[in-house]
Amino acid sequence: MSVALDPSAVKVYTVNGEASGSSSSLPDWLTRKREAKGKGKRVIREQVEGTIELIQHFDFPEASNKVKTTRDGHHAIATGTYKPQIKVWDLDQLSLKFERHTDAENVDFVMLSDDWTKSIHLQNDRSVELHTQGGFHYRTRIPRFGRALAYHFPSCDALFAASGPEIYRLNLDQGRFLNPLVLQGEGGEDIAGVNTIDINPAHQLFGFGVEGNGTVEFWDPRSRSRVGILRLPRDRLMPINSLSVPALPGIDDGARPPPLSVTAISSRPDGLSYAIGTSTGHTLLYDIRSARHLAIKDQGYGLPVKNVTWIEGGSRMAGEGYVLSADKKVIKIWNRNSPEVNFTSITPANDINDVHHIPGSGLLLLANEGIKMTSYFIPQLGPAPKWCSFLENLTEEMEDQTTRTAYQDYKFIDRTELAKLGLDHLIGTPALKPYMHGYFVSLELYDAARVIANPYAYAEHRERMVQEKMEKMAETRIRSRKDAGVKVNKALAEKLKKEEERARKREERRAKKAKQPQGDAENAMEVDEQEEAGTAGEKPTLLSDPRFAAVFQDPEFEVDENTREYALLNPSAVAQRQNREVGRGRTKTAVEEEEEESDKSSSDPLSESGSESEDSKSGSESEDSDDAGKLWQDNIRVRMAARTSLRKQPRPPQRREPKVRLVPLHAQNETSTRGVDKNATFGQRRSQLGSKGKERASSAQDASIRHTADGGIEMTFVPRTTSSGHDYDDEAPPGRAAQKKGKEAKRKGVETFGAGMERGGEEPEREMSEAERKGRTKRRQGMRSGSKNTFRRM
Repeated sequence: MSVALDPSAVKVYTVNGEASGSSSSLPDWLTRKREAKGKGKRVIREQVEGTIELIQHFDFPEASNKVKTTRDGHHAIATGTYKPQIKVWDLDQLSLKFERHTDAENVDFVMLSDDWTKSIHLQNDRSVELHTQGGFHYRTRIPRFGRALAYHFPSCDALFAASGPEIYRLNLDQGRFLNPLVLQGEGGEDIAGVNTIDINPAHQLFGFGVEGNGTVEFWDPRSRSRVGILRLPRDRLMPINSLSVPALPGIDDGARPPPLSVTAISSRPDGLSYAIGTSTGHTLLYDIRSARHLAIKDQGYGLPVKNVTWIEGGSRMAGEGYVLSADKKVIKIWNRNSPEVNFTSITPANDINDVHHIPGSGLLLLANEGIKMTSYFIPQLGPAPKWCSFLENLTEEMEDQTTRTAYQDYKFIDRTELAKLGLDHLIGTPALKPYMHGYFVSLELYDAARVIANPYAYAEHRERMVQEKMEKMAETRIRSRKDAGVKVNKALAEKLKKEEERARKREERRAKKAKQPQGDAENAMEVDEQEEAGTAGEKPTLLSDPRFAAVFQDPEFEVDENTREYALLNPSAVAQRQNREVGRGRTKTAVEEEEEESDKSSSDPLSESGSESEDSKSGSESEDSDDAGKLWQDNIRVRMAARTSLRKQPRPPQRREPKVRLVPLHAQNETSTRGVDKNATFGQRRSQLGSKGKERASSAQDASIRHTADGGIEMTFVPRTTSSGHDYDDEAPPGRAAQKKGKEAKRKGVETFGAGMERGGEEPEREMSEAERKGRTKRRQGMRSGSKNTFRRM
């Protein structure tokens, strides 16, 4: 017994004959010769355990033509060749009852009684034979070669379809031929023949499938006349490229479409539904009350449909309304409501001649072109018949078993592995069976070649198994939770942990800056830290996320730091590793050392004045430094050692002079009487301006200066129109310094409103200098921009 290999499909068990899809290229006589020879123990054991013969001697010497069962369900009758013969099997005993030989090959037969005792046979030599329990009873002939046979029980008429428009009638009660039924067709055209006959069991209506014109004629047996004609949709069934055949000049006068024939008809016991098979491989379902088909099914091979059967009385899984359609290659069972989906599809090993479904069960009997006839059992289609109820238990036991495939004792290897084993010289010999992109080699030969190619294969396998077992035992040990689950990419895991630590510290610093310096600031900060710690523990990270667990556990995801792609994506890490391997770090050049010294000397005053601001922004600088480390990584220990060695060398004393001179944004006025050093820094000038409180007294009331955290200065003031602008200028004349602190006198015609806003009056005239009237015509002297490093520290 064998079963379909697809586990998701409907289970189809082969209980007789060859399994589906196991066709052999060997001829049948060679198969019989091999079976007659002595078999080994293994072959005999597989033959007994892996196969089952439901019905003994269920075969013919060459091929089988037709197979049917009696109405009482106790016997099966089949016809075959060669020599032409009839066989009867007793199903209760699962064995052959008897066989009879005939003079001609059988075309079709019908059982006249409920058992096997009476039957009528149509032969391929135009003869009709009647058989009884004692054997051959009577023989007669019909005028034309017969194609189909049917029997009308109420009138005892045997109907014979032949190669012509006539349907011959033989009355078995009277023992004589009656007038034949002559089919007229649609317009009186000639009919090449009738392929099939169907008699509806409900109302006894005759249905004749006509050859050539694609019609089905329905006749009433009482009036012996046609009561209707069914025309099949030729445009839907015929291929598009075959609708118009080009005419041959001088032979055909016009295009002649290929013929469309009806090859199978089956009526449902309800009396309304018909299933019709055509020569193009289509099956159509009709309701007798409508000329439009309800469903259409394509077999897919384009071969004539040989059998169409309504499956009734199946199990609850199959239900009612299933249809079986079969051509020479494939059997398809499908639901009439959804013909596009197959319930199951069976492709036998040999060409199909006839299919018979045992009513009320899931057993199918096939007559084919092979020696052994085939039987299929489908549990989901229906239960097993009473005479083989043990099939239910066998199929339940086989659910958990695996079937032996055709290449179970073979190993599939590709050409590369074949060359490694040293077996490439066997290509083209029977030892290698080509398949897809490789070869099937015998398992014994593969094992021997592998041992020869690698004698230490077993030792390596044993060592690998021991290592796996040791790793599995090591997983049960108690380990620190920190490194749990990190087997590969430890550098990446360490980097992620450092980034998480930096992010946590950054959040803490931001929380500290947001808090006001109050009495209970410490308690509130502790509460916030606890809340942040709780939220941080709940937030999933790359290390704790189970979706990325394989990155740190599976060796397949290990990052190879020696590849070119890794060097392109991480240039700084590669440079750092190379410096570490060489044993020396990167030192600064002489130009960089000189620039750094100059930056330090020029920024000394600023560092003294802005010490408080630097302390306040230490947190933000540490954040920037963390981020900057990602852009440039260097060996700090090597750099510190190199810098110390340079400092130990004796150097002549150098005078630290500022290289950067910060001057006001406005050029110096040469005519100014105020003595200001051009070389003074911005901090020195600011201190000088701050010491003269008398000059800034009037502006101190309206201005407010505040130092920001990043070292800048914010100044707010109220604009005044009464002042000439010299109070805010460093170049103010000394006469204006002795001006009174009080409120200035109100000018005539000027109205004051708001915060120092005025309206009316005229702007006092002021004498403009030559530079102010014409604008600057040359580059400023004694000014230069500061160093970038100096501005970074401001």
